[in-house]
Amino acid sequence: MIAIVDYGVGNLFSLQSSLRCLGAEARVTGRVEELRQAERIILPGVGAFGNARAKLDETGLVPVLLEEAERKPLLGICLGMQLLFDRSFEYGEHPGLGLVPGEVAFLGEDLEDKTLKVPHMGWNSLEIVRDDPLYKYFENGEYVYYVHGFYARGCADSTLGTSRYGNVDVTGAVRRGNVWGTQFHPEKSGDAGLRLLRAFAEL
Repeated sequence: MIAIVDYGVGNLFSLQSSLRCLGAEARVTGRVEELRQAERIILPGVGAFGNARAKLDETGLVPVLLEEAERKPLLGICLGMQLLFDRSFEYGEHPGLGLVPGEVAFLGEDLEDKTLKVPHMGWNSLEIVRDDPLYKYFENGEYVYYVHGFYARGCADSTLGTSRYGNVDVTGAVRRGNVWGTQFHPEKSGDAGLRLLRAFAEL
């Protein structure tokens, strides 16, 4: 069973539907027992980092997620991926979960072309920079769907894939140990995204 963490932030049911289309058992839950029983965990998220971290803290699930990440695959998606890092500078400085070294910063401050739109929204090709089982059914250069104004940096050792936006190589996918993250939304990325989710469901 794949547990999708319900902490009041995230596009939970489209993600659940995508996984069920693949034949995977997926359950939206905020219960400690179900997270411990799950074979894999997905941490979704949309919105602002500080608010999401506060909501996650309120659930009391942070220690459980840190423990479970030591022994089973965990995937963070979009803001869920950003929460995996050490800190974020979105409207102040906020601590992350520290599962992946690096920080989250405003994309606009690193763009040389200030006419480029932020948030970065739309389809971009994902350049594979490090091979990984997550790419079992995915080919280099396939297009995935992004919606974000902040991005992870200082995480080259964990980066699996990037997408070029102006002069910036946006961190698209990361991994450290049992922990994976995608800045893009696999559940909104058509067939390519479904194939990434299928690979995660088989890890």
